[in-house]
Amino acid sequence: MNMQIDFKKHSKSQFLSPEQVEEFGAKVDAIRREVMEDLGEKDAEYIYKIRNFVRYSEIASRGMLMFAGWLPPVWLAGTGLLGISKIVENMELGHNVMHGQFDWMNDPSLNGSTYDWDTISTGDDWKYTHNYIHHTYTNIVGMDHDVGYGLIRVSESQPWELRFIWNIPLTIQLMVFFEWYVGVQHLHLEDVIAYKAKTWKQVWEEAAPLRKKMRRQVLKDYVFFPIIAGPNAIPVFTGNAVANVIRSLWASAVIFNGHFTEDAETFEMDNTDNETRAEWYLRQIRGSSNFSGANWLHILSGNLSHQIEHHLFPDMPANRYAEVAPKIKALCAEYGIHYNEASFVKQFSTVWVRLAKCSLPNEWNQQIAEKTHAVKSVFRYFKSKLVN
Repeated sequence: MNMQIDFKKHSKSQFLSPEQVEEFGAKVDAIRREVMEDLGEKDAEYIYKIRNFVRYSEIASRGMLMFAGWLPPVWLAGTGLLGISKIVENMELGHNVMHGQFDWMNDPSLNGSTYDWDTISTGDDWKYTHNYIHHTYTNIVGMDHDVGYGLIRVSESQPWELRFIWNIPLTIQLMVFFEWYVGVQHLHLEDVIAYKAKTWKQVWEEAAPLRKKMRRQVLKDYVFFPIIAGPNAIPVFTGNAVANVIRSLWASAVIFNGHFTEDAETFEMDNTDNETRAEWYLRQIRGSSNFSGANWLHILSGNLSHQIEHHLFPDMPANRYAEVAPKIKALCAEYGIHYNEASFVKQFSTVWVRLAKCSLPNEWNQQIAEKTHAVKSVFRYFKSKLVN
């Protein structure tokens, strides 16, 4: 399988023989099996606590906005709490439940096939683009639509187009409206706008379920709750709008940190049809990034702070990733496989470095790198002369 690293960087993983790869995969399987056989009451209690937090925080925040939202401190508190409630529902509850992580509980309200989250994207559309496409073809350019979302360039394997000069501002507005972009992702609007590969009529027909979900979400946040708030309609309307943007900004930052850091690899289409489970494991590790932080950071990220473990075990309850991560990290060290982990801030900073590089043609980046190397060499030369 041909794996290409962005920006001509050398892989930090040592060469593994086919036998070693399969041996590695068997050990990953063993780690997964140990946890999955241990699922029980503590995992059920955890997800119920998360759901209760979402419910009560939403009730409290909406109550603050409806009854006293005209007071700036109350509006700020209510909007912030509603944003957190929406983040936890989106990341730690909805995302993980729709991965089927809690299907073993046989609770219809937490069944991955029927759960639909509080966001623009329909559950069915998201499960196709994310659970199937993204998790099967992770970071494979041309197959995984999450590589740039059809809007931005995050890999040198993506053909450069003039529009990518605007990579940074495009990414910023992608983050602000992330909820909506995820909602329309399965429609591949770039095929209409940039490539003329489909028609707006086709998009309209494909978007029927999405239009229904959009109507429901817009009516709920921007019509129903403002109307019942009466004289506080404006604070409720603006509070809902800002809370949705807060969720979009946070969710996109977490996802970018898990996939678009400088050390996260992208891959070319090759013999993926013949890829073994162990090779798939390696691709998940090499294409993902973790970030460290406090427990609250893990919960707010849906435990996607452990993106490597999530990509290895998407159906494992995410509250178990923290105990699995040290084992995976130790296993990677044993086989000389790079385990991409750093603080949230450090990972996020490398995302923007990558986006900046990808805004330019590959040849320009090569020329910049060569000139930078030459300048550094001259600087080191004169520095050594001054010292001597």
